[in-house]
Amino acid sequence: MYIMTEQKHWKGRVDSTTNKSSFRFHQKVTRMAINDVRNFATKNAALIGFICDEGVRRNQGRVGAANGPNALREALSSLPWLFDDQQQIIDIGNILCLNHALEEAQRELGEVIGAALQKNLQCVVLGGGHETVYGHYLGVRAALPKDAKIGIINIDAHFDLRSYHEQPSSGTMFRQILEQDPSVNYFVVGIQRYGNTRELFEKARDLQVEYVLEDHIIMNQQQLMDDLQHYMDEHDYVLLTLCMDVLNAAFAPGVSAPSPFGLEPATVRAIIQKVTSHPHTHSFDISEVNPLLDENGRTVKLGAYFVYEALNNLLKE
Repeated sequence: MYIMTEQKHWKGRVDSTTNKSSFRFHQKVTRMAINDVRNFATKNAALIGFICDEGVRRNQGRVGAANGPNALREALSSLPWLFDDQQQIIDIGNILCLNHALEEAQRELGEVIGAALQKNLQCVVLGGGHETVYGHYLGVRAALPKDAKIGIINIDAHFDLRSYHEQPSSGTMFRQILEQDPSVNYFVVGIQRYGNTRELFEKARDLQVEYVLEDHIIMNQQQLMDDLQHYMDEHDYVLLTLCMDVLNAAFAPGVSAPSPFGLEPATVRAIIQKVTSHPHTHSFDISEVNPLLDENGRTVKLGAYFVYEALNNLLKE
């Protein structure tokens, strides 16, 4: 279920083979198995793909996000490399969900993420359906002391607090986490009034979920930034997750559940900048990039830019 990324996903324009200031992502990213990665003393980053949309299928969504990780790599490939010479980004491969074994794939993703964090790598996870975040959480929890307080920030149109008693899906992960781990809190940014049932709003209240509605953000963005700052300061570790269906469908049509009233890219970018710049944030995942439903690669390209934004801030000293 764990495989290395094929080199064909890291290729693109070459302006120079000797002038480092002209290098692009595909000329600098190193492919390496997690067991071969040494411990780092300075900030470097790992990319890990989660080739899975079994959770979306179980949630009766439109599948295709399993193609997202490699599509994001290909969109990143020709972007200019703007990091310091000593900084590294290591592609540590993909976790594959085989034979509908979602829970097993999530556990294995958690093992790889935990190992990467313990090697002092900042971690960026390329999903996959939003069930990616449960594996992300398992890795974070494994890398931390048991009593460490984790704050999850989810940029999303949906709460994803459905019942998981029959089976987990891409709509259950945050309820799973909150009911299984009392040391986790949950803050959702971008909730759609018309994308969540009244039952889900009630469950959010019962689980003491903090959330900001999509239509409140535009007029109150500074208040949101202040609230995020306070929330992050209160936690030992901040896990940031982005579901691309939070964006307006005009900018991100390639998702399972497009949002006509979604956020604009500049707003999402500002949130990513804020959260990934915080010293308690060491990992980020992007989910629900579905190339099969995309128009002219718009969603994939936008997702790649969000990944770059996260990396840029996670690697700042």
